[in-house]
Amino acid sequence: MKKIFTVAAAAALGLSLAACDSAAEEQAEGEIDAMEDAANAQIDAMEDSGQITDDQADAMMDGVEADAQAMEDSIDQMDPDTPAEADAAMQAAPQ
Repeated sequence: MKKIFTVAAAAALGLSLAACDSAAEEQAEGEIDAMEDAANAQIDAMEDSGQITDDQADAMMDGVEADAQAMEDSIDQMDPDTPAEADAAMQAAPQ
C-alpha cells in the first residue's frame, strides 16, 4: 500500500511540476522522449536480430536513459523560454 501511495504522490508531483514548464521546455522534453524511444526501438531490433545480447541491450538502454535524463536535467536547470534556448540546453548536457 505504501508503494502505491508513493507512486501516486510522485505522479502528482510530476504533474504539478510539468505545469510550470514553458512551451519550449515541453517541446524539448518531448523531442528527448522521442529520441529515447527511437534509440530503444533500434536497440530492441538489434537484440531481436541477434546482433547483441540481452545484457548488451540492457546496458545500451541504460546509457540512453542516462543521456536523456542528463538532457532533461540540463533543460530544467536552464529553464528555456524559446526553442533556441531549449536546443542550447540539450547541447550543453553532459554526455
